[in-house]
Amino acid sequence: MTAAIYARVSTKDKGQTNENQLRELRAFAERLGYTVYKEYCDQESGGSAERPEFQHLFVDAHQRRFDVVLFWSLDRFSREGVTETLNHLQRLTAAGVQFKSFTEQYLDSTGLFREAIIGFLAAIAKQERVRFSERIKAGQARSNKAPGRPALADNVVAELRRLRGEGLSFKKIQVATGVPVATMHKYLS
Repeated sequence: MTAAIYARVSTKDKGQTNENQLRELRAFAERLGYTVYKEYCDQESGGSAERPEFQHLFVDAHQRRFDVVLFWSLDRFSREGVTETLNHLQRLTAAGVQFKSFTEQYLDSTGLFREAIIGFLAAIAKQERVRFSERIKAGQARSNKAPGRPALADNVVAELRRLRGEGLSFKKIQVATGVPVATMHKYLS
């Protein structure tokens, strides 16, 4: 099997490096008999997926350049929250790439319980989406607001119609009124 190694530390300025993780992950790959394709290393917060090497990892995963991703722990892989982190793991799975955590042995989609792990992670992600939806609905009920954006006032709609009637483009109307183009289409179609 060909492995990709992903390592991340949060900051560059506190003397942190990826070297400790890399040393252990290289040895881990060797013990498992994996050939290392590439090491992807970021030195920034895991709170966002906008990390250069993290993004590059997914590009290469979708091109099937490796079979499995090894990472130190789930929080080194991502700290974006349950749903987002599970979505990243599911993206790997959809690309046909497995994953394995060095410090969390139960987080392993390469073994006998592969389907159970993926099913369990999917169930957690689904439950998180349900809870998120419930929290939004509860917040809307508490604030007594309907979902979505408030309707435009009649005078604003009249102004949009007048400007459009004068032949202005949607973009020029947006600049003049501040109303998003998508909203204009809703009222002027």
